[in-house]
Amino acid sequence: MGRVRLSVAERREELLRAAVEQIEARGVAAVRIADVASALGVSNALVLYHFSTKEKLVAAAFAYAAEGDLAHLRRLLGRRTTAVRRLRAAVHWYAPTGRAKGWRLWIEGWAAALREPALREVAQDLDRQWKAALTGVIAEGAAAGEFRCADPAAAAWRLTAFLDGLAVQMTAYAATYPRATLLSWADEALARELGHPDGTPGSPPPGAARA
Repeated sequence: MGRVRLSVAERREELLRAAVEQIEARGVAAVRIADVASALGVSNALVLYHFSTKEKLVAAAFAYAAEGDLAHLRRLLGRRTTAVRRLRAAVHWYAPTGRAKGWRLWIEGWAAALREPALREVAQDLDRQWKAALTGVIAEGAAAGEFRCADPAAAAWRLTAFLDGLAVQMTAYAATYPRATLLSWADEALARELGHPDGTPGSPPPGAARA
């Protein structure tokens, strides 16, 4: 039975999904056009028809993965609940024990971005959009009096830097801390940024009235 004929958009998405999987499995440096073609049972020429070079395929694959991650983040942050609950859901999803992007993919991407301008642009754009989304919800929660945060943008920057570093430790060095411990660290980092240094996100800020 022959392969189902796909539209140009469908074929492109299929190639991008396969490229993401191959990058996660082999790494940016080792992955080849032939690996992506073989995974789908198509010719190298077909891959090159849609992406004329490996560099363009890799950059497009990272952009594809980033768009999926950002869409999910925005769904989490767009829920009809408190800012604290939305932020905690996002942090748990983003943390290296959650269901966020395959961290090996992004660590590979950060390393390759040092040498590839197109990939660096994709990574920087993802980073800007991610921090902007968190900043918006932190600012919203502070304005609503859920917590105190004098600089939401700085808080978002520190929080993502902490989680990125934790992901590197867990992925590159295979740290053995249990999932519950890592999530508690993520909660503590969020609590500090929201003005609850000794509590969990969602507890009243210091000096706030209690029922």
